[in-house]
Amino acid sequence: MGFILSLIVGGIIGWIAGLIIGKDIPGGIIGNIIAGFVGAWFGNLLLGAWGPVMGDFYIIPALIGAVILVFIVSLVMRSIRRGR
Repeated sequence: MGFILSLIVGGIIGWIAGLIIGKDIPGGIIGNIIAGFVGAWFGNLLLGAWGPVMGDFYIIPALIGAVILVFIVSLVMRSIRRGR
């Protein structure tokens, strides 16, 4: 049950990060989950473990990390599209 909750929370974090940036994450739901997991790792690496915890994620650092990740991915995707 903990793994499923982690998937759900990771997907929600990725979705919210996409809403904040205003860009869709490639891959739909799976992309949101990946962005949430990688963003949580990146946020904890940069900011440490603090704030409320849900599904083994520290919500605030995970959200900040996911926003940074979505921003970087959107820049990379834009440069790839322009290169064609």
